[in-house]
Amino acid sequence: MIRSAFLILITISALAVSCSSRKPKLDKKNLIPEKELVSLLTDIHLADGLLTLPEINSWASSLDSITSYYQVIEKHGYTKEMMDKTMKYYFLNNPKKLNKIYDQVLGILSEMESRAQKESIADMARFSNLWPGKDFYSFPSLSGNDSSMFELALNRPGIYTLSFSATLFPDDQSVNPRVTAFTCYADSMDTGKRRYVKSINYLKDGRPHTYTLIISSPEQVIRHLRGWLYDFDNRPSGIEKHIKIENISITYSSLTI
Repeated sequence: MIRSAFLILITISALAVSCSSRKPKLDKKNLIPEKELVSLLTDIHLADGLLTLPEINSWASSLDSITSYYQVIEKHGYTKEMMDKTMKYYFLNNPKKLNKIYDQVLGILSEMESRAQKESIADMARFSNLWPGKDFYSFPSLSGNDSSMFELALNRPGIYTLSFSATLFPDDQSVNPRVTAFTCYADSMDTGKRRYVKSINYLKDGRPHTYTLIISSPEQVIRHLRGWLYDFDNRPSGIEKHIKIENISITYSSLTI
């Protein structure tokens, strides 16, 4: 869809042509180079979008749209006359090329919009992720810390979903490697009754697999979640460990099961 900024510039060129009974001959001297024109038109579009925001619109209320666009042109080091001449030249002499230039502008804007959406989704994911531990775990650990224990207060009744990716390599010597987790009342984590979450055993094939645990906390009383992302039976012993755990998240839902 053609935006208003581009329509305004085209309209300026069209009006200039319509005021003359003859079709003027325009040379290519002092035209804005194509690469610079693409960048300039992109910034004009961005300025056009900013002017729709109430806070920006009120700040720039003393300026009309055309003045704002020409300010963008000047910031690129060109003049209003050069922009008018460039747009007239393409409009009259090479409209197909002008379409291709504008296609490049739309491509850049589309890529910027896609990147912004991805960043927004990533920000929302980080905001909603309740995971209290490290971003990833790798054993053997370079830091010498072999603990993969985690703990989280379940402050609201509902469903908590623990999801992560684990890669267990064939040379790992652990027996029955798995993720283990349980919930308990906050005031009796070490001595109280534990409600274990169904465990999941890891595939030892050297390939990443996604694992998901569903933790239900139906009571209004605050419970705590405690667990180990890398648990196994043959401990303590000097076994060779070889696992990588990443993309860890805990999300909350008020829905009950």
